[in-house]
Amino acid sequence: MSPWVNLVFFFDRLLQGLLYLYFWVVIIAAVLTWIEPNPYNPIVRFIYGVTEPVFEWVRDHIPVFFGGIDFSPFVVIIAIEFVREWLIPTVVHVLVPGFA
Repeated sequence: MSPWVNLVFFFDRLLQGLLYLYFWVVIIAAVLTWIEPNPYNPIVRFIYGVTEPVFEWVRDHIPVFFGGIDFSPFVVIIAIEFVREWLIPTVVHVLVPGFA
């Protein structure tokens, strides 16, 4: 394989892994809203710090409140899965036509 192909596959795996990790952080953030953890806990602050800017952006651009329930984590999860399952493989196929 050429270095170009290796580089493309490296970034493919890297992005897939980061999106998979962020998927679970979003799930954890959604569960934390149900149990009301200590907001001064460093882990809770990290999770909210990583997810709330994305949730706020979704809330600003898409109406995601229905019946008092916030569906922004659900929208973020759908976007993550769209990127993981369609966008990244399509870009890899365009960059490396014979391998993907």
